[in-house]
Amino acid sequence: MDKKRKRIGNRALQSGLQQVAVGALTGVFAGIVVTLYNILASRAEVFSRGVYAYVRSHPAFIPLLFLALVLGAVIIGGVLKWIPMIRGSGIPQTEGATRGLIHFRWYRVLTGMFATSLLTISLGLSAGAEGPSIQVGGACGCGTNDLLRKNETTRRFQITGGACTGLAVAFNAPLTGMAFAFEEAHKRFTPEVFVCSFSSVIMGVLTRNLLRPLLGLPVTAALTTYTLINPDLSSYLYIFLAATVCGLLGVAFYYLTMAARRGFEKITFFHGMGKMVIPFAAGGVFGLITAYAMGGGHELLSALGGGMEDVERIFDSPLWVTLLAVLVLKLVASVLNIGAGVPCGAFIPMLAVGACAGGLMSIVCVKMGMDPACADILIMICMAAFFTSVVKAPITAIVMVMELTWNFTFLLPVILGVAVGYLTSDIFRTQPLYEKLLEEILEEQRKKNPPRRISFRLRVGKDSPADGRAVRDILWPSDALVVSVLRDGRQLVPDGDTVLRRGDEIVVRGETSKEDSYTETLALTVGELLGKELLTEPE
Repeated sequence: MDKKRKRIGNRALQSGLQQVAVGALTGVFAGIVVTLYNILASRAEVFSRGVYAYVRSHPAFIPLLFLALVLGAVIIGGVLKWIPMIRGSGIPQTEGATRGLIHFRWYRVLTGMFATSLLTISLGLSAGAEGPSIQVGGACGCGTNDLLRKNETTRRFQITGGACTGLAVAFNAPLTGMAFAFEEAHKRFTPEVFVCSFSSVIMGVLTRNLLRPLLGLPVTAALTTYTLINPDLSSYLYIFLAATVCGLLGVAFYYLTMAARRGFEKITFFHGMGKMVIPFAAGGVFGLITAYAMGGGHELLSALGGGMEDVERIFDSPLWVTLLAVLVLKLVASVLNIGAGVPCGAFIPMLAVGACAGGLMSIVCVKMGMDPACADILIMICMAAFFTSVVKAPITAIVMVMELTWNFTFLLPVILGVAVGYLTSDIFRTQPLYEKLLEEILEEQRKKNPPRRISFRLRVGKDSPADGRAVRDILWPSDALVVSVLRDGRQLVPDGDTVLRRGDEIVVRGETSKEDSYTETLALTVGELLGKELLTEPE
């Protein structure tokens, strides 16, 4: 028994070191690409603001601006017909790839999302760089795996590492990136996911923080204008009220987005590419109204800190009118972008919507008696509560707010706000937005390439990844279910805690449209393939 444990331990150490090495390469690759991408995205946003400012002061150029927007919509619509994997923010597709549900060609996804999302930002739409950073990072991880000629299991780990590195590099928030890997990408914690995420994230963020000074750029927290204190007990009532309002706003955002997607599906003009004109034209109108409706929202988030004194008024309107207008414009723009599948990020725009709601709520709460010093805290909590009610990733939201501000003093109020936002969305039975979008993508794939249900019989091999591991800790192919284990002539009914041993004969049932790849992955995971049986033909 001691020898077996030692053998398993040595095998695990060797495998872990290999994962760390490959993950580090993924981190460096993703760190370089995503850092350059975010720098270019920031420059593109500055460029678009300058163009729109010029057009506002010279209205004769408005027709030319909208001509450029229509041409951009047609170009991006054409690219999406060629590379459908880059529709939207790319986060649902990346999550599907980490779970083995979606396969893509990494170089097409990387270059396609890189170029189209930058074009979208340059044209002045409400578009962030953080969502595309996740897909670009995931594509870098897939590329690292393919260039090193690793197997399908390693590919999934490296896509995970690259994706969480993309988020960590975009926000300069390593813990947020790792939380994303556990809570969103795989929705579980395993040693392998931890190893691949931390090795990639560490190297990616180090690469970012080495590159930026070399390019003359600072390395600071994303939000430095907020004065954050630990509120007194009397402020928790206002926090609860504001978080509830933002939770309800998140529910409304979710249902509006789903309605928009159903509406855009019915638009077939110009082979479906015509639907891109709607969000692009709306983005042009919104950008002419206020610069805060453009880009991701970093400038807006910074302006809201420190008492909101730096917020530029729309047409010299009162502060609350400006905040309400920006909230509506950002929300509508994000709904249209996600509904039409514009390749751009909705991550930061969603935070901006929550922050605007927080700004409005802070004005109301101060008039009700809240200490004005708590206004900045309320904005941050509303940002996290809105994000949580839409995405349903509470741990990621909590960690993200902490790392965006580099301040951990208001942890308890943030936890309360996130919990309220999550429970509010649960009451209205909304699904996590990215999970719902992934379901729609998979359903579309099933219609084009119907899957078959197959039963596989395998024997656990010596030193295989399954030997000595609990069923729940093994990275199975997508939709795989272990239905029986034959051990020493006895039939066992397995559960997640069942530890597989060398020589066990197991039956795994799965559904796939890529039978050869699925079979190869199972054999690499378990060991010897003894046989397989087709259970259902594709419909």
